[in-house]
Amino acid sequence: MNEFQGKNYWALILGGSSGLGLATAKKLAHHGMNISIVHRTRKADLPEVEQVFRAMENEGIQVKSFNIDATNAEKRQYVISDLQESLQPAGRIRTLVHSIAKGNLKPMVSDSQATLQHDDFQLTIGAMAISLYDWAKDVLNASLFAADARIISFTSEGSIRAWRNYAAVSAAKATLESLSRSMALELAPFGIRTNCLMAGVTDTASMRLIPGSDTLLKHSQQRNPFSRLTTPNDVANVAYLLCKDEAAWINGAVIPVNGGEHLQ
Repeated sequence: MNEFQGKNYWALILGGSSGLGLATAKKLAHHGMNISIVHRTRKADLPEVEQVFRAMENEGIQVKSFNIDATNAEKRQYVISDLQESLQPAGRIRTLVHSIAKGNLKPMVSDSQATLQHDDFQLTIGAMAISLYDWAKDVLNASLFAADARIISFTSEGSIRAWRNYAAVSAAKATLESLSRSMALELAPFGIRTNCLMAGVTDTASMRLIPGSDTLLKHSQQRNPFSRLTTPNDVANVAYLLCKDEAAWINGAVIPVNGGEHLQ
């Protein structure tokens, strides 16, 4: 069912070349939403990523790709200016998805390795939280949002739990949730709904960067009522549901998408 087909809706995906962002892009493309992906991909990996983007175009939708740093203010303005021109006359951003994973995974105290510094927190919180507000505000100022738009970001249980080496990212996720709530309140008059999806522990490339990730993956699977890990597609499915007309009254929520992993 291509329910978004013909409506000239676009999804702007920040961090969409892998993991939750890419899974969400593919899901929305399958249902007829045009896709604009801002990603940071190494040259060696680019052919494979571009092949996935071309496969999405086979769904009968348009795909625009920007291989740039989504946290760079000048690059952000470049993307928005490009979209202002290319989405004319009637194209609008129905969905802004924030899936930027750019942060420091250092311990707070260590005798053998570098530890977290003030700048590490600034970089991580800026990239993984405040950039959501930067993008949303500039898209709004450019009059690119649809009349009934959805802002979706991805948080984790690390926002409320302490994991070793995760302090900077944990602070960023907590900030992201707080920003999302405030945006839900203050952007509502513009027809914008803002929500966070709290994904269960998912075996992604970003997850594998966390020291001790194997132990965390195993423990998460054991405590999950369904005895399996969350997958990117699990999260993408809920992101898609939030984009539907019927989800218009969901705003300011942090929604667990983990099969009940948080229950024990």
